[in-house]
Amino acid sequence: MRLLVQVTEARNLPAIDGGSGLSDPYAKLQLGRQRAKTKVAKRTLNPTWDEEFAFRVVDLKDELVVVVVDEDRYFSDDFLGQVKVPLSSVLDADNRSLGTQWYQLLPKSKKSKIKDYGEIRLTISLSLNYPEETTALAHCVSDDLTSHSDKSTELQKGSSLPNIPIEIPASVSGGNETEITKEDRSNGGPSFVNRLYQIFSAKPKDAEASASASAPPLTTSDGNSDILEETPSTSSELPDNQDYETGVTMSFDEQLKAFGSCHEGNEIPENLSGGVLIDQVYAVAPSDLNGLLFSPSSDFLHSLAEMQGTTGLEIQQWRLENDGEVLKRVVSYTKAPTALVKAVKATEDVSYLKADGDIYATLADVSTPDVPFGNSFRVEVLTCIMPGPELPDNEKSSRLVISWRMNFIQSTMMKGMIENGAKQGLKDNYIQFSELLARNIRPVDSKDAAATDKVLSSVQPEQESDWKLAFRIFGNFTVVSSLVAFIYVFSHIILACPSIIQGLEFPGLDLPDSVGEVVVCGVLVLQGQRVLNMIARFIQAKRQRGSDHGVKAQGNGWLLTVALIDGTNLAATKSSGYSDPYVVFTCNGKTKTSSIKFHTLEPRWNEIFEFDAMEDPPSVMKINVYDFDGPFDEVESLGHAEVNFLKSNLSELADIWVPLKGKLAQACQSKLHLRIFLNNSRGTEVMKDYLDKMEKEVGKKIAVRSPHTNSAFQKIFSLPPEEFLINDFTCHLKRKMLTQGRLFLSPRIIGFYTNLFGHKTKFFFLWEDIEDIQVMPATLYSMGSPSLLIILHKGRGMDARHGAKQLDNEGRLKFHFQSFVSFSVAHKTIMALWKARSLTPEQKVQLVEEESETKDLQNNESDSFLGIEDAKMSEVFSSTKPFDVSTLMNIFEGGPLEHQLMEKIGCMEYSVSPWEPVRADAYQRQIHYKFDKRLARHEGEVMSTQQKSPLPDKNGWLVEEVMTLEGIPVGEYFNLHMRYQLEHISSKPKACNVQVSIGIAWLKSCKNRKKIAQEVLSNASSRLKKMFGLLEKEWLPAKQGSVPYPDEHLPMQDSDWRTDSRARKLFQS
Repeated sequence: MRLLVQVTEARNLPAIDGGSGLSDPYAKLQLGRQRAKTKVAKRTLNPTWDEEFAFRVVDLKDELVVVVVDEDRYFSDDFLGQVKVPLSSVLDADNRSLGTQWYQLLPKSKKSKIKDYGEIRLTISLSLNYPEETTALAHCVSDDLTSHSDKSTELQKGSSLPNIPIEIPASVSGGNETEITKEDRSNGGPSFVNRLYQIFSAKPKDAEASASASAPPLTTSDGNSDILEETPSTSSELPDNQDYETGVTMSFDEQLKAFGSCHEGNEIPENLSGGVLIDQVYAVAPSDLNGLLFSPSSDFLHSLAEMQGTTGLEIQQWRLENDGEVLKRVVSYTKAPTALVKAVKATEDVSYLKADGDIYATLADVSTPDVPFGNSFRVEVLTCIMPGPELPDNEKSSRLVISWRMNFIQSTMMKGMIENGAKQGLKDNYIQFSELLARNIRPVDSKDAAATDKVLSSVQPEQESDWKLAFRIFGNFTVVSSLVAFIYVFSHIILACPSIIQGLEFPGLDLPDSVGEVVVCGVLVLQGQRVLNMIARFIQAKRQRGSDHGVKAQGNGWLLTVALIDGTNLAATKSSGYSDPYVVFTCNGKTKTSSIKFHTLEPRWNEIFEFDAMEDPPSVMKINVYDFDGPFDEVESLGHAEVNFLKSNLSELADIWVPLKGKLAQACQSKLHLRIFLNNSRGTEVMKDYLDKMEKEVGKKIAVRSPHTNSAFQKIFSLPPEEFLINDFTCHLKRKMLTQGRLFLSPRIIGFYTNLFGHKTKFFFLWEDIEDIQVMPATLYSMGSPSLLIILHKGRGMDARHGAKQLDNEGRLKFHFQSFVSFSVAHKTIMALWKARSLTPEQKVQLVEEESETKDLQNNESDSFLGIEDAKMSEVFSSTKPFDVSTLMNIFEGGPLEHQLMEKIGCMEYSVSPWEPVRADAYQRQIHYKFDKRLARHEGEVMSTQQKSPLPDKNGWLVEEVMTLEGIPVGEYFNLHMRYQLEHISSKPKACNVQVSIGIAWLKSCKNRKKIAQEVLSNASSRLKKMFGLLEKEWLPAKQGSVPYPDEHLPMQDSDWRTDSRARKLFQS
């Protein structure tokens, strides 16, 4: 199909040349990547061209763009107006022709000062068959153009018919456009002015080639010419305003629907010639996968950029243009530098090719002009999303295929090297792309996915009839002999005559008359008991038939499906040399039981068990095989096993023989044949939901780790891609020697890793392996910080034995961690994760009760105050004062001395509550005051809680204080903790030592913490110096010994100060 365009004439064009008031106009045409130009009409505002052009129609979503410009021989051509005609409007017209019409020329933007750009007369039509006479006509016109048009050579490359559709990429001509046009504009050989222009042009040859390489449309040296001359990063910035506003206001889903309705019936694009980068099936619906990769609300591209070290990522909004014919956006970024290539800026012009709800296809045109030879090529990446094979439980899947190709704009001798380098770079990038995508969506082996349904559908249990089951249970010598004995005895009863009553017998009681009769009776009783047991087993077997097989899973989350095929070499526990085995599966506290297979050592079940959806990802599945001995007898174990999902590959679990452990099983080398499938039906929400739940448990915000950090964490411990890092802490592992490292916490494991001088130590164990977690008190050896003792269950976590401090007499491993930077945060997080994974609801309730009792006990016995140990204390004041402790304690007694002293250092409206006992030898009070703006930098309020208690040796007092600041900058971000220690000096009876420490407990994350902390500590230190300086200056003349003071352990009341005349005189001035 060809688009025929006849450019006839134009009228009322704006005058650009200021001197003559005339212009030298010519028209440029573009359809897709095909371009053409008319001849130049000299010195006129109403030019007549009367030229015809033919373009090959490649895509019906393209539009014809006609731009009229004014030729300028020495400088950039001037824009005179443009018009756009969508191919869809031509296709919908009668006879596929718009006829001859006058089209209003439009500006590039509405900000243009020129109101009237004139009109152009065009004849536009579509032709399915391109006749020879039209070809000849076009040829004649183009031959004529060769001598008259200065820029007509753009269509002469690769085709003898310059105005007929171009078979080669139009970008090939773009690279040499500048040289040719400059020569043509001279209408002869290159002039001196032309040569100067080529040397000193603002855009050198490389820059022009780069612009050409960055965009399919026309490019010239004019940096702000028209829409045909813009790069992908700018060509989309200001499209038609009406289309832009409509496209932006619509949601992404609405845009896809509108675009899909215009492209119904389009076929899936074929893979590009460069090769396939990704061809993978994922367990997600196609629409969800498309949303993850391309939705504006998705963080996938940001996570990928962070993973690859990409900076400056800018993602424009999707724009729906041309009445739904075009849906595109522009993505720009700077690739991280490598050992061979510096940081490179790249631009992707992404357009949808198909979007019908099931199949999606996008084409990204990537330009990297800054790389070596970057002006010579462009890279195209085609992404196709289509429905994949059906998965178990009718779960949808998607097939993602990404292919690429390279388009060379200019011929170069380095073509092979460029292709190899681009291929390797794309391969490396899309490996990381696949890794990140696998963390969000579970990849599925396409072959396995296609065969999964067949595999599970082929697993059908044998339907055993009641008669067959009865024959298996009763078809043995015991039943036959019992039946014969019953018939024999019954016949004897009929034939025998009633015996004479003798001995101890009486009517109704017939006792054996000989030893032989006693033996016969005993045998009959035993046979009857065995037959009754068999009947009970038959009834139980009927109930157990099928068991949990076929029960569908309920809910949404982690779905575990287990197919129990058969067993081999099971141990014999009965005298008959056989067993009656059945299997119990346990995972995350839920169990599934198989049917009983009677009288066999090679059972065949062919049963499928589906566990209800689990919120937490399963760590292990326990398998126990038992022998059935009747409903009232204790079961006997035939063996047990465990499947660890963290150490096993899911593809291997799809068909596996599991060896059983236990004395009987290991002696017989018993095995079970299983097929295990683990699916996540919640997709990308798993991580967010789990972190939200942990935040409620811990009571603190938990940041989502970057994909790069999660990848490194998984690589260290060889974990599957669905495992993600929650938090990590620096600490010491205590063994024979302390080893510094990091403790990593994830939903299913707790692991330790260190690399000191090339010697690596790493291990992990499951949360379910932990039996108890104990907090050890702080010691000098633990650097004054509490430590954690983690005790595992007997026989658990043996792979981590090299990291344990000891193995106790009960076979339990003990791990000792200490010297945490923030012990409280680490302890809360570890306890929350442990409770969430390993404890039953009853154990959780018991643990909460124990913690509450422990807290009450600490409140009664501990000297720590209001979590003050969580703040890092720094000593800001230390001095020896010529007072005894009892004198100095008066500044904490609420009397006139304290009030006047605090007012002098800027604490206005100072008020205190009386000291109240909170425990033995400990008192507490509340303080409130405002800062005096004349003396303090900021005007605000302080609410403080003080607690005082005697030192352990009764040699002084310890006063602790927690201050809440209101009305000052960033005051809501932290609490200020202060500790006053007043201690007697034994060598100086009338002197004491004062030490004041200050710490900051941060309540919210805040920038410039260090600067804020320095300022707070500096201000507090100066206030303390001023306070104690005033006290010493005013009090020293009063001669400490002449004033009676209360006992040092008893607070002075206000009434004592009222009756003390010398104390009042001290502060009268």
